[in-house]
Amino acid sequence: MFHLLDLFGTAVFAVSGALAAGRKHLDLFGVLVLAVVTAIGGGTLRDLTLGLTPVFWIQAPSYLWIASIAGLVTLLLARWRWLHRDFLPIADAIGLATFCVIGAERALAAGVHPTTAVLMGVMTGVFGGMLRDVLCGEVPLVLRKELYATAALAGSLIMVVLSLILPGMAIAAWAGLLTCLGLRLAAIRWQLGLPVFRHRD
Repeated sequence: MFHLLDLFGTAVFAVSGALAAGRKHLDLFGVLVLAVVTAIGGGTLRDLTLGLTPVFWIQAPSYLWIASIAGLVTLLLARWRWLHRDFLPIADAIGLATFCVIGAERALAAGVHPTTAVLMGVMTGVFGGMLRDVLCGEVPLVLRKELYATAALAGSLIMVVLSLILPGMAIAAWAGLLTCLGLRLAAIRWQLGLPVFRHRD
């Protein structure tokens, strides 16, 4: 199940990268770069941090193919107006929720402390989107007012806690995924966010 979720998250995050490339009017190469970087960025940093080398996409190049194909399909659907660019935050939310759970699961499987596993879940979820936004010349979503990293933190925490209570139970993964996705979609819908720091001179 986790492998299928990982492949699904790779495809969805690649879609968000391709849509971001379309908003910036990049060429085909730019679309592929953003799709792949967004899809594998978080997992690459996670594996390097945990010392899991070679990283996942070197061991299984299918991740690169999935990201590339998802990016190209997104390009075609967007050009034919079958996929609106407003789908970008939705695709990003789905990818965030999927990858925060995958990251936490991979960290737990590596035998790290549960606290570290939660942080690895957040890192896996947010880093690919950060790279995408930086390459597009935008302030990363994780630094904006709406709940983003906080949603990934909640999802990872739920996943890790339930995994410790109910080891081997798929309910932990689905509970974490739905928690993160629900918070992120609610933040998009109602502009929910943490208090903003405003410095007075």
